[in-house]
Amino acid sequence: MDPRTENNPYLGFIYTSFQERATFVSHGNTARLAKQHGDIKLAQICGTIASDEKRHETAYTKIVEKLFEVDPDGTVLSLADMMRKKIAMPAHLMYDGSDDALFDNFSAIAQKLGVYTARTMRTSWNFWWRIGRSRSSPGSLARAEGAGICVRAAASDSETGGESAA
Repeated sequence: MDPRTENNPYLGFIYTSFQERATFVSHGNTARLAKQHGDIKLAQICGTIASDEKRHETAYTKIVEKLFEVDPDGTVLSLADMMRKKIAMPAHLMYDGSDDALFDNFSAIAQKLGVYTARTMRTSWNFWWRIGRSRSSPGSLARAEGAGICVRAAASDSETGGESAA
């Protein structure tokens, strides 16, 4: 899988911070649903994975925060670049040998059940975009906003709330 980070550490850390958050949230929400439906063992397994993913997310978040501290302009431009590219999770490669739409079907069910939603992704984008807006120079912000991608993320601030995993 090519996460389109172009061997650029800024892009790599931004991608990974999103990927780790996504796996934390999805495993945590799966644990919550499994527990609600009486599968305690699955809930424990998913909960353990979620807590491990949370530790990874914390580490990568600290790295990206440090990048914003030492190079806010370069980091906000890298964030905008990743927003333009759209972060694809590794699961998009799922294939069972017969269903060409397996990931699309999986995604639709995950969205419907609240395991991982578009709102979760927007919340992550908005978290980083708020940091970028507060630390970057007006020139870099203007370049980052050039395609309107970051503006859309910022505009959705009011409609997103933190989604927490179990």
